[in-house]
Amino acid sequence: MSVLLGAQGLTKAFGVRPLFRDLSFDIREGERIGLIGPNGAGKSTLLKILAGTLPADAGIRAIRRSARLAFVAQDDVFTPGHTIRQVVLDALANDDSEEHEKETAASIALTQVGFDDDSRPAAQLSGGWRKRLSIARALAQKPDLLLMDEPTNHLDLPGIVWLERLLRGAPFGYVVATHDRAFLRAVADDILEISRVYPAGYFRAKGTYDQFIDRREEFLEGQARLRDSVANQVRRETEWLGRKAAARTRKAASRIEDALDRRGELADLQARTAAAATAGIDFVSTGRQSRKLLVAEGVAKAMGGRRLFSGIDIMLMPGTRLGLLGPNGSGKSVMLRTIAGEHAPDAGTVVPAEGLRRVMFEQGRSALDPNQTLRRALCPAGDEVHFRGRPVHVTAWARQFLFQAEQIDVPVGSLSGGEQARVRMAQMMLQPADLLLLDEPTNDLDIPALEVLEEALTDFPGALVLVSHDRELMDRVCTEVIGLDGAGGVGRYATVGQWLAALEKARKEADAAEARAAAPAQRQAPAPKAKPKKLSYKEQGELDGMEQAVQAAEDLAARRQEAVQQASSAGHAALTEACRVLEESQREVERLYARWQELESRSAGA
Repeated sequence: MSVLLGAQGLTKAFGVRPLFRDLSFDIREGERIGLIGPNGAGKSTLLKILAGTLPADAGIRAIRRSARLAFVAQDDVFTPGHTIRQVVLDALANDDSEEHEKETAASIALTQVGFDDDSRPAAQLSGGWRKRLSIARALAQKPDLLLMDEPTNHLDLPGIVWLERLLRGAPFGYVVATHDRAFLRAVADDILEISRVYPAGYFRAKGTYDQFIDRREEFLEGQARLRDSVANQVRRETEWLGRKAAARTRKAASRIEDALDRRGELADLQARTAAAATAGIDFVSTGRQSRKLLVAEGVAKAMGGRRLFSGIDIMLMPGTRLGLLGPNGSGKSVMLRTIAGEHAPDAGTVVPAEGLRRVMFEQGRSALDPNQTLRRALCPAGDEVHFRGRPVHVTAWARQFLFQAEQIDVPVGSLSGGEQARVRMAQMMLQPADLLLLDEPTNDLDIPALEVLEEALTDFPGALVLVSHDRELMDRVCTEVIGLDGAGGVGRYATVGQWLAALEKARKEADAAEARAAAPAQRQAPAPKAKPKKLSYKEQGELDGMEQAVQAAEDLAARRQEAVQQASSAGHAALTEACRVLEESQREVERLYARWQELESRSAGA
């Protein structure tokens, strides 16, 4: 595969703080890269430099002649007053195509992402549909390489699954910056992490996200062994020089220079190790042993004349970890606040135990005062907080959440989203709780912080109710989930995947009902027999041929992508049908990847 985009020696700093230095790598045609890194490492900045919207302080960005590049930024910004269609056409203003070709490209892209009415003002769109419009704007440019910065932001779980199918069936390569581990597993075949913990400023490995984790651990363990070895050499050299001060002048100059070099190497290794620190998140329970912390029976709620949910029964006990799932606007936050006692139910009852202590993480971190300094946000009075019965100075408390001493007096509003999330969690940790209520706590958190949060929630002995689009976190933490369908329906599920499958089944049943209304009913195919747990001879053959099957499915998706282009001149009905067929191919590609992973896991005895 030929190189589409090359980076040589890219360096960027804001003020005196360097984000990254001397990054060099290539992006080749068709590569599907997941870009990760801790908050503040410069992922968004790097993508803007690669997209050509921000200059580097040093280094070279080289793009192949005639290559098309599109960029989906983290924030979806559209020209005020423009319609959905105009937003897409704006992106094609400098294209050399004829006007009717631009109109066709816009129609294809908008149909592909699900817009039925493109005459509405873009300003009226919800966050999820704004993100879809940004993606449509990029697709209309027919990129060879698509750069995407946190594309799952504002998308609900069905929307994220839709985006996974779109990318898996795409005929172009892409670089996706994300903290969503399940999304990475679905769309990336190559992981690139930028971090100061690595000598080159980044670590890159071909393969799945799980394979990347294994290779990264091997590298970091090797680096830790090297640090310990160099530390021992420096200690021995220092002791010898201290004992032999008189002989030091007779020591070979080169030996002394080697000792100084070793000290410099050790300092560099120690600095890289420090860069891998993670926030110390640890929620405190009151230790209450009441069997029933909160009981909700027959709870119903409507807002704006629309029923959100009804007939909900919940019993929260110590150790209960309940997840709330649903499309955007389905009422997850309303249900959470009803449990919190902030909303009265329209029907049913919510009865907390006497003296129940509830602590809530609000979506958007609305409890934070942006004008308050970090010092006062972490420690409202004096210079010490009391955590688990012991005093902790505010600077040490700030350091536990990865803040530097020079940040202690900056306004909270000037901190990044991830930093603000850590501030809010630090505040929550000082409030012993029986029940934790968390509304999208993962927004803006990097993967190391997500893993620490996951462990803290798993270890919390009280009850918790969690709303999140992070499937990995939900599946690892929650013992059960309640799913809302967005139309007032409610169901209980064991996992996020089970809920998504139920949504998909309901959608297919609705499509089938429409088809039956227009055509004679067809006999339903018999349900497939359950597969045995171990691989059968047939399944082993399926596994052996899976790589070729995936390649064939991706080739078919690419051909159907071309068919969408050809259908654009045949009218809206033909275009819609071509897009539907393309989506079927994308779902088949996704199914094959999931099946491949399942067979490999069972073959390995996982």
